[in-house]
Amino acid sequence: MRLINDTDAAIREATAAIEARLIAVRRDIHAHPELAFEEVRTAGIVAAELDRLGIPHEDGIGGTGVVGMIRGGRPGPVVAIRADMDALPIHEETGLGFASGTAGKMHACGHDVHTATLLGVAALLKDLAPSLAGSVKLVFQPAEETLSGMAAMIEDGVMDNPSVDYALGFHNHPDMPVGTFGYVPGASLAASDAIDIVLRGKSGHAAHPEGAVDPIVAAATLISQLQTVVSRETGALHPIVVTIGAIHGGSARNIIPDTCSLSGTVRTLHDPVRDRAEAAIRRLCEGISTGMRVGCDLSYVRGVPVLRNDAQMLERSVAAVRRQFGEAAVTERTPSLGAEDFALMAARVPSFHLRVGSSQPGRQDKLHNSGYQPDEACIGYGVQALARAAADLLQ
Repeated sequence: MRLINDTDAAIREATAAIEARLIAVRRDIHAHPELAFEEVRTAGIVAAELDRLGIPHEDGIGGTGVVGMIRGGRPGPVVAIRADMDALPIHEETGLGFASGTAGKMHACGHDVHTATLLGVAALLKDLAPSLAGSVKLVFQPAEETLSGMAAMIEDGVMDNPSVDYALGFHNHPDMPVGTFGYVPGASLAASDAIDIVLRGKSGHAAHPEGAVDPIVAAATLISQLQTVVSRETGALHPIVVTIGAIHGGSARNIIPDTCSLSGTVRTLHDPVRDRAEAAIRRLCEGISTGMRVGCDLSYVRGVPVLRNDAQMLERSVAAVRRQFGEAAVTERTPSLGAEDFALMAARVPSFHLRVGSSQPGRQDKLHNSGYQPDEACIGYGVQALARAAADLLQ
């Protein structure tokens, strides 16, 4: 690779030389999807590629995670770059020649793309290492879809030995054209909390509800009441989503059951709103118990925090990507109420999360969809953007 003073051309040419291999790796991973904490084969591919590049690494971090280390030619900070590896429990319906070979499992969020991208970044930064003032920690993370993999890696010391000073994360975005990039100042992705509710009534004959206590009617009432947390408990300028995604109760049309269970998620971008939402949900559960004579057992578990982009990291990273691709390629985007456990890393060190356009021309794909098909060119663009950002951070 050329000297660092010609970084943009060097990164562009080096990426072009390895792009076909990265796409092949992505397709291999895509054809063999593995769910959270099952990423044994995927981790093996990552380890083999790091071995081929001569990059030392540790396996089994956080269960099935892999951490590689590139040390620069001069002392300096440690920049972690994170990619997630897990697939989703979705049956693929793309019809692609490299479609999932496992029924009910699919890389429908592009984590196969992310893994291949970080392997490309590793290859470029390994060549640039003598000119870097600092080190790069390559974090291949399991179990992002369950928002539990990063916590497991942190518990296993991913932020230590050596200590991470800065962190870069990224995600492909099919709502953005391939070759473009996005950023969000401040709060970029939401805090995600889990709610599980069991309503306990008294079973009886459907024709004689007066002799029973109906948990299904109570559940229907509570679901409607929970929406008032959004419409009447929080300000309209502070985004919040309360979604019940699962409801289970009963076994026959003529039996009032003993119990009905609800499961859902709460997403917020502001900590005071998060606190207020939890308090309101607890109060509504207490009220339904009193008003409809049901027992109400609530489990409210706080998940990952808001993912906040550090202002200085954002400024420096965006400037680096613009130096690589031009001013117009990078635009400010709006926050999302999606969640990412990269937020746990960002809560510990100054961090930036880059959005990488992955839309194929003429398509309108969505993440977590059985037909999702990102444009594979986003791998090469992501490699260039992240390698340039890391290289510029370590100058």
